Amino acid sequence: MKVSVIMGSKSDYPKLEEGIDLLKKYQVDIEVRVLSAHRTPKELFNYLEEIEETTDVIIAAAGKAAHLPGVISAHTLIPVVGLPIKSSTMDGLDSLLSIVQMPKGVPVATVTIDLGINACLMALQIMSIKYPKLKEDLKNYRKEMEEQVLEDDRNLRGN
Repeated sequence: MKVSVIMGSKSDYPKLEEGIDLLKKYQVDIEVRVLSAHRTPKELFNYLEEIEETTDVIIAAAGKAAHLPGVISAHTLIPVVGLPIKSSTMDGLDSLLSIVQMPKGVPVATVTIDLGINACLMALQIMSIKYPKLKEDLKNYRKEMEEQVLEDDRNLRGN
């Protein structure tokens, strides 16, 4: 099981850290790279060729023009999860719209602005089709979330 996390800038890493920790918890191999669709296109394309046979899902984080997830999707059949990063100009809406508005035939799954854990959870869900243990792990993860909400409710009500 392997996920490649590609970000356009190392400043995107804090948005992914919690999700990367979750991937590690479930023993997923992770490779994290900083590659730009605009500034390092040759290196990006070479990297995509290298990982074609070994990677299950790519998470691509990008801000501003946010072309990285779409460019990656155009050059591989590996599922791509796009993570829009809040930029300085439009509060991340520019990134979100850049990632979600993909043309027919070149899809990118897109998650909430700055919510790297959801990108990693989406990657886990995609991989759970191939790896049944992940499906069980995700069921347990959801059960833990449910139990936490119910506990919070009980504590709030004083029970």
